[in-house]
Amino acid sequence: MIKIGIIGGSGLEDPQILSNVREEEVTTIYGPPSSALTHGTINGKEVVLISRHGRHHQYSPTEVNYRANVLALKEAGVTHILATTACGSLRAEIGRGHFVVLDQFIDFTKHRTSTYADKFESGIVHAAMADPFDETLRGLLYTSASALNLPVHPKGTVVTIEGPRFSTRAESRMFQGWGADVINMSVATEASLANELKIPYAAIAMSTDYDCWKEDEAPVSWEEILKIFHQNASNVKQILIDAIGRVG
Repeated sequence: MIKIGIIGGSGLEDPQILSNVREEEVTTIYGPPSSALTHGTINGKEVVLISRHGRHHQYSPTEVNYRANVLALKEAGVTHILATTACGSLRAEIGRGHFVVLDQFIDFTKHRTSTYADKFESGIVHAAMADPFDETLRGLLYTSASALNLPVHPKGTVVTIEGPRFSTRAESRMFQGWGADVINMSVATEASLANELKIPYAAIAMSTDYDCWKEDEAPVSWEEILKIFHQNASNVKQILIDAIGRVG
């Protein structure tokens, strides 16, 4: 049976997109997830929603218990994961409010555990990560965004930084040189964990700013990010609703 997990990023985790809602407090061997699990349905499919940073955005990117979040979804019977995230654009052609269906990541985090195999007591584990985002789910997200006539890019490499600070200009330019298209503080960690648990995972990123590489514009600020969030929140919800209807 298909059951879809949604990991909602900052401001993008509205439980009102679900019908037949019920809340469930859970814990895992890694501790509690960032929020209670919200169970419900979308287009007749069972869905479980979790808020990445907590319902009140109380967890910084480093504080988020990613292992508990992903494991809690698996233990709830989730068969696919769709994630939403805000991101900064490292390319002029990826404008504010544009969506990017991520296909690769660069992990530039420093202080988190991004594996369930931190010990090899039960055997050696080296998860394959050549293509960390599920191709079928990626296609559904792109199809849905296109069908809604939203500005969407079919692929993009995200560099995930530790946060919570934003980049320096030197870092931003370095990430461009590495081939990154967008930047955020969460997705590489989640994708790694989902792949280890063999749960198909895909993420759609919404560009809110140009990081700080674009010197003819003011550097990114949290206030500017929130402004773009509010303008595009309904679009993110519509993409998810449409894409979930296509999962089969």
